Amino acid sequence: MDLLFLGTGAGMPSRERNVSAIALRLHEERSSFWLFDCGEGTQHQVLRSPLRLSKLEYIFITHLHGDHLYGLPGLLSSRSNQGGETPVTIFGPKGLKDYLKISLEVSETYLRYDWKVVELGETGGTVIDDGQFEVTAKPLDHRIACFGYRVHEYDRPGTLLIDKLKAAGVPPGPVYGRLKAGETVTLEDGRTLNGAEFVGPPEKGRVVAILGDTRPCPEAVELASGADVLVHEATFDAELAELAKQFHHSTSRQAAEIARKAGAKQLVLTHISSRYQESGAEVLLEQARELLPGTTVAEDGAVVPVRRRP
Repeated sequence: MDLLFLGTGAGMPSRERNVSAIALRLHEERSSFWLFDCGEGTQHQVLRSPLRLSKLEYIFITHLHGDHLYGLPGLLSSRSNQGGETPVTIFGPKGLKDYLKISLEVSETYLRYDWKVVELGETGGTVIDDGQFEVTAKPLDHRIACFGYRVHEYDRPGTLLIDKLKAAGVPPGPVYGRLKAGETVTLEDGRTLNGAEFVGPPEKGRVVAILGDTRPCPEAVELASGADVLVHEATFDAELAELAKQFHHSTSRQAAEIARKAGAKQLVLTHISSRYQESGAEVLLEQARELLPGTTVAEDGAVVPVRRRP
């Protein structure tokens, strides 16, 4: 599992940063990827990446400002033209369904795959729970309805201790699968084996929190609680805190404060204003690292692994 940043700018594209879009790549977990926001030009960024649109499974829109949304009709159309056939579900605030329906109807765009929009209620809630992942949405503090998303991977069973089974004289076969499932099995020679004794400890599930535009708020802390990776906007530096408040955004230092309160293990800053061109984003990084030394600032094309932790 890793995060691929397709767009890390705020408001409008710049020479260095496209507008918001992040792919959560689930290589080993389910051979697909999920997309968080889809600003204008996202499909161009996908073409420069290893992503294949046919592998796109879910899209999560944080809010309906153009820099998070305008690339969506084109991306869906390109997915169809490139042979994508599996269903796509799109989550987001109220109004998203009308936006897409009108855009596709007026442009007479036909999608060869099934698609649906799930509009979130004001309080958000659980949007996916399939036994492998749970995705929760909560409202944030922005000028319009805006959500953050928490992706929680459930713990996975431990690995089967094959060397221990071989040492016990248990030949490979269907019995291995039953023991891995934790069953108690009686062998042909009369021995009874407890599956729990031949399986390693469970692999702890990972948590990724991806927040939309927001001022600091309790919901941001809740979504990021204990996260392995928190992706938080940092539109302004700390000297512009009043401007950030006025426009319902956060500073880099405020993002670090949220991460620290939440106990997040890694903070990645994104949604960087075009005022911080070239090396200008260093000030954002320095301010956040005063509170959270391991903070990074995302760049377009950056890959951030989401590692399993003990």
